[in-house]
Amino acid sequence: MDPLPLKSDFLFRMELTVEGTLLGATPVGERRVGLVTGGRFHGPAASGVVLPGGADWMLTGSDGATRLDVRAMLRAEDGQLIGITYTGLRAGPPEVLARMAAGEVVDPATYYMRTAIRFETAPGPLDWLNKVLAVAIGQRPPQGPIYDVYAVL
Repeated sequence: MDPLPLKSDFLFRMELTVEGTLLGATPVGERRVGLVTGGRFHGPAASGVVLPGGADWMLTGSDGATRLDVRAMLRAEDGQLIGITYTGLRAGPPEVLARMAAGEVVDPATYYMRTAIRFETAPGPLDWLNKVLAVAIGQRPPQGPIYDVYAVL
């Protein structure tokens, strides 16, 4: 039997502003927490703002890859609140990751940044998101992460 094709629909681009806090070396790796201070999202499925108060608990392992573990809150233009939870991975050549850590602009084609996303919202025009698994292709410019979010069909 042939594999089923992977299909997706673009939902929106999400741009976050974050402040970083370094916890340092822990028993499981180097832990950093990026506090979400705001942002926006815009696209064919929904548009609005990213509310302050979320966080990304990043863990960088001995392999140099960073595991992302994020919870944040979005508010659509119509006022509907959307919880977003995602885990992901950012990896690349050590010299590229070092430049990124130093705050340099780095070509997103030189590293890998992908996430798996779940949404949670109350009844309303966007409650269909509760039944969607999404994936995102990310990039990490100095001003904060950007994700192009796609529903997996």
